[in-house]
Amino acid sequence: MVGIRTRDLRKIYSSAPPFGAGSSGPPAARDKRKKQPKPEIMALDGLTLDIAPGEVFGLLGPNGAGKSTTVGILTTRVRPTGGTAWIGEHDVWKEQVAVKRLIGVVAQRPNLDFSLTAREILLFHGAYFGLDSETRAARAESLLDRFKLRDRGDQMVRGFSGGMMQRLSIARAMMHDPQVLFLDEPSAGLDPQTKLLLWEIIREYNQTGKTILLTTHNMEEADALANRLAIIDHGRNIALGTPAELKASVPGGYLLRLRFGQHSADLLQQLQSLPGVREVRVNDQSGADLYSDHGGSLIAGIASLASSAGVELRDVHISEPSLENLFLHHTGRSLRE
Repeated sequence: MVGIRTRDLRKIYSSAPPFGAGSSGPPAARDKRKKQPKPEIMALDGLTLDIAPGEVFGLLGPNGAGKSTTVGILTTRVRPTGGTAWIGEHDVWKEQVAVKRLIGVVAQRPNLDFSLTAREILLFHGAYFGLDSETRAARAESLLDRFKLRDRGDQMVRGFSGGMMQRLSIARAMMHDPQVLFLDEPSAGLDPQTKLLLWEIIREYNQTGKTILLTTHNMEEADALANRLAIIDHGRNIALGTPAELKASVPGGYLLRLRFGQHSADLLQQLQSLPGVREVRVNDQSGADLYSDHGGSLIAGIASLASSAGVELRDVHISEPSLENLFLHHTGRSLRE
């Protein structure tokens, strides 16, 4: 079995010049633009991970958090600005050929050859990795069957739905039986039935001893599949643990999002004194977040305090312990933002 490690992984992107700013304008203006430093985007800011062999590990975070960049580096597609990454005992950037033999990759968007049938895509992929013709044929048939694509095996993929393309992309990644499988937002855009089928296949593949790293901003998916999670934001790891450990780390567990006509310092202080309330945070001029040991039983007390303070309580939203709450507690933002 093969694990994954990163140490102080950093990636800085330099953005392209604004549209139309290429070589137009007088020479003096062009020279001035060339001398100006390019804007830089910090995609990863010292990310360190230890993923055990045979583990399903999730990278959870909003769009732009650095999840896809991490996968890009680990699969040799993106060169890091700093730090080191290993697949098993192989340094990703020093031993790229050895790494590529160990991994299977499913990109965020399907990148299938539309001029081939589903079966041909699997067979050619197997040939690329040196499988003999008999093994290729048997494995292709097994995967087409498992991913419920047998009846479409001899059809061109240009006519496939998005869900079918995603299933075929994952089947292709499994064709050479990689020790490490990377899944970048695997269930994005899938219908509920296909998503459940995919989850079942991922669990089965992991049970054969394979290591799986998946990226997602779907809390349900992370909770259902991952043995452990790293929640990342702005290229940094802000929380690490099992889904149960992370949910339990939210103060009190329950989150009550309150909306008032307005609020005051006195009201917020009184809210903090309610039984079971662990923390009160102001989120704007009329909202507050209460982290508490319980939920609905607090509403009467909150309404009473608001009434005594002459403040209108307009809305209360209660959510149970969740990974969404954990991210909100650390960043003040939703995972979906």
